[in-house]
Amino acid sequence: MLDTETVKERLKSFGYEVRAEDAFALTFCIEKVKNTIKNEINAKDIPEGLEHIAVDMAAGEFLLSKKTFAPADLEGLDLDYAVKQIQTGDTNTVFATGEGSLTPEQRLNSFINYLLTYGREEFSCYRKIRW
Repeated sequence: MLDTETVKERLKSFGYEVRAEDAFALTFCIEKVKNTIKNEINAKDIPEGLEHIAVDMAAGEFLLSKKTFAPADLEGLDLDYAVKQIQTGDTNTVFATGEGSLTPEQRLNSFINYLLTYGREEFSCYRKIRW
């Protein structure tokens, strides 16, 4: 279900703890996503199959607004989760080729873009014709 608590938990899983002063912005982002999806599919409610996409979109909208208006609030996000290289003795293992060269801001932008766009192709499964 697309509600404030679900989106808060999703943001918490990314390392962002929602504060009391974020309440209005979070509610606004959730309502914006609800209206966007309902308008896209021409429905009165968000179908159960799109709820997980709606939660990610709301989290993406919230993170985008934070990045734009209060970037210091996002310092707690761990964008360095991808290990580039591990060396133990003579064994050398390289991970995240290409991704490791991105700056933290570029990784944040990619992550937000993913949240905002992932699953939009599923909207067509629920779209109703307008007359």
